[in-house]
Amino acid sequence: MYERIALFKVHKPGIYTTFQDLGRYGYQQFGVPVSGAMDYFALQAANIVVGNSRNTACLEVTLVGPKLEACDTITIAITGADLEAKINGREAPMYTSIQIQAGDVLTFEGHRNGVRSYIAIAGELDSPSFFGSQSVDIKSGFGTTLDNVPCIYGYPRHAPKKIGLSESVRPRYQKSIKVGVIEGPHTDHFSMEARNLFFRQTHVVETNSNRMGYRLQSKKIVTKSHTVLWSDAVPFGGIQIPPNGQPIILMADRQTTGGYPRIGTICSADLPKVAQLAPKGKISFYPISLEDAQKRQIELNNQFYQWSMFRKDL
Repeated sequence: MYERIALFKVHKPGIYTTFQDLGRYGYQQFGVPVSGAMDYFALQAANIVVGNSRNTACLEVTLVGPKLEACDTITIAITGADLEAKINGREAPMYTSIQIQAGDVLTFEGHRNGVRSYIAIAGELDSPSFFGSQSVDIKSGFGTTLDNVPCIYGYPRHAPKKIGLSESVRPRYQKSIKVGVIEGPHTDHFSMEARNLFFRQTHVVETNSNRMGYRLQSKKIVTKSHTVLWSDAVPFGGIQIPPNGQPIILMADRQTTGGYPRIGTICSADLPKVAQLAPKGKISFYPISLEDAQKRQIELNNQFYQWSMFRKDL
């Protein structure tokens, strides 16, 4: 184990900055949400760049970022949304390992695209772990935002090799996206007309969307009058249709069960795009088979694996 030291002084916490890894699995049966990074691609990319395990906790920065002063020499990476990260007033490179010195100040001074940035350090962040995960879930009482953390501690390690991900593999976050949806499991509760309307129209993300769910505004999706469901387990990316007919996309901090009928589930490979969609952003859906969704996710996992192996060889 490396030595525990102060990594950053927190001068400003940002709007909603939290510790996140890939979430806590195996406890939904006990009512414990999974939580974890909203954009799992950006979190894993940040960890790969600094040589960490892909599930290592990072700082998840939302829209307005923190102001952090380095307390020692450490290696970091910033991925995800471009929130105009700067070090000592100079623009910081994205998706690239960066060595910073004691006294250097990291700030986020604007918003170019996306919603959430991720800050990884080479090593480990020291924050409370609940059910095997450092992911913060405020509503469940697991951890806290950076508002209540005056200093960030951790166990840094030396990362001498500077690497980065090429522009060709970095995601491009758009204000209007199209994502694949696996239909079901409650297809029988929707008429063919309602299903066609769901896929045909463009939906707008409402401003009251959050880590628990994205509320969409569009023409009303009507369920059949006899719709009665028992609550069942709900997945990341599940799309519920409540009585008002306005879809809700279930996100990282979703509840463990729900009773609204689900018209479909967004394929896992497209979830990072959804996580980076800002309020008032537009989203449309197209049907995709389970087999195609699995193929896309396998390809993405293989890409992560190849990047990780390359990093270990340096």
